[in-house]
Amino acid sequence: MTPPDRKIILGVDPGTNLLGYGVISVDAKGPHFVDMGVLDLRKERNAYSKLARIYDKINALIEYYHPEELACESPFYGKNAQVILKLGRAQGAAITAAASKGLEVFEYAPREAKLAIVGNGAASKNQVNTMVQKTLGIDVEPKHLDATDALAIALCHYYNRNSPLAAAVRNRKNSWEDFISSHPERIKK
Repeated sequence: MTPPDRKIILGVDPGTNLLGYGVISVDAKGPHFVDMGVLDLRKERNAYSKLARIYDKINALIEYYHPEELACESPFYGKNAQVILKLGRAQGAAITAAASKGLEVFEYAPREAKLAIVGNGAASKNQVNTMVQKTLGIDVEPKHLDATDALAIALCHYYNRNSPLAAAVRNRKNSWEDFISSHPERIKK
């Protein structure tokens, strides 16, 4: 059982060939490494069996670590539309597993996570890997880049939820009505 002053975040870097996952715990001292790994689906030929395995793996991680939140990388558009559809399905399987267990789900674009971790939205997987290792005080082999990407998503979520600036952006009002009520002097009559 997780102590009340500690939160567990499960990060997922979805994929239909390699799915990375990372688990961090967060307390008053900040984030701490718990676990990470890769679900290798390359030998699985049936696309729907891959989705079932993703769902089962995320369920197993949730049952074992009892996270409160899932942070998932959102699919991004590449050169091939089929790729984004497959990534969306993998993400959907992970999100469905989390939602069925009552977890709050949050999505972050790859650029957003890279910016939060490295300070550069166009950072390479190796740069993300290096910063995640330094931040969490771990030493991992470069073959686990999908897993460190998942840890980066979890860390991005932690930073986003705990940053006063991020909170101000979340609470920002975006409608014209809000603008008009906040700036009546800018309205010409």
